[in-house]
Amino acid sequence: MLNHLFSTKNRTGFQVPSALPLKNLQKRRRSPTILNSLNGSVRKEEVSRRLRVAYQGAPGAYSEFAAKTACPESITVPCRAFTNVISAVETGRADLAVLPVESTMEGTAVRNYDLLLQRDLCIVQEVSLFVHYCLLAMPGVTKGELKRVISHPMALAHCGRTLAQLGLDHEAVEDTAGAVELLLSNRMLDTAAIASSRAAVLYGLDVLAHGLQDESWNVTRFLILSRDPRIGRKKRVRVKTSMAVGHHSGTLSVLLKVLSTFSSRNISLTKLEVNPSSKNNGPIKILDVDGGASVVKEFPCVLYVDFEGSIDDQKVKDAIAEISELPVFVRILGCYSADPNIYGLQ
Repeated sequence: MLNHLFSTKNRTGFQVPSALPLKNLQKRRRSPTILNSLNGSVRKEEVSRRLRVAYQGAPGAYSEFAAKTACPESITVPCRAFTNVISAVETGRADLAVLPVESTMEGTAVRNYDLLLQRDLCIVQEVSLFVHYCLLAMPGVTKGELKRVISHPMALAHCGRTLAQLGLDHEAVEDTAGAVELLLSNRMLDTAAIASSRAAVLYGLDVLAHGLQDESWNVTRFLILSRDPRIGRKKRVRVKTSMAVGHHSGTLSVLLKVLSTFSSRNISLTKLEVNPSSKNNGPIKILDVDGGASVVKEFPCVLYVDFEGSIDDQKVKDAIAEISELPVFVRILGCYSADPNIYGLQ
């Protein structure tokens, strides 16, 4: 039974999530609430000024839609790489950063979790998007004229069966919207891009096919990060807390203790993932943000834990205190607004 709580890496380099988050997503799958993220149905709470939100990709990328879903009145700041997204907030070029961290099809983008551990930003929101892939081409181009498809590696992986049926070669680029820009700038008449229908409208391309993803249920979870926990956090929604537990002792004993600590206080876990170090990447590094000086600590294994409740709740305080008494290092990654809805881009 406990073996199902341990994550394993698949061939794409992403980690398959533990049983707990998958179970949670399956529950949401049975009765989803999918809202349009850009039609005004998102509440505009606490957006008294236009926040700047950094995201990875070009205008029209799914991460930009996540930014606009979380902060409808925001100014989006495109960045080339995820590290640039974090740096934009650290240097003051942006107020918030948006990072994709999980997908129901690809599991956990562990590298982005590593960015959370190594930098001094906190989670202030989470938002989930239903990702619906489309085949986009230059105006007037038909399917029969296509020879290849370009898109982000994850988008190509999500649409593997469909691409095989189409018999098209494929090539990975930095992001979905970037593929659209490349298509336009080079006027590629034999090439299509996999992106959103919104990107087609934004760039004036034709949509040749909808729903290219191999699995109809394709949801990505995004985290909104800030230097100040008061910026970007919404009120009057359910609250979740995320924390990382680094340790040198036996993984199973720490795992059982964490489970027992939360279970005894009736605190619901929404994620419990074991991330061991690897020979290629070395030990996992965690920045100690509470120790005064910026000290980086290294651990052979880290537990990622998400649970319902606020760090201001007494039972949550007691749980964290009990875990902290173990020979472990605990870092709270954020206490944040957890929107239960899944937003669609259609």
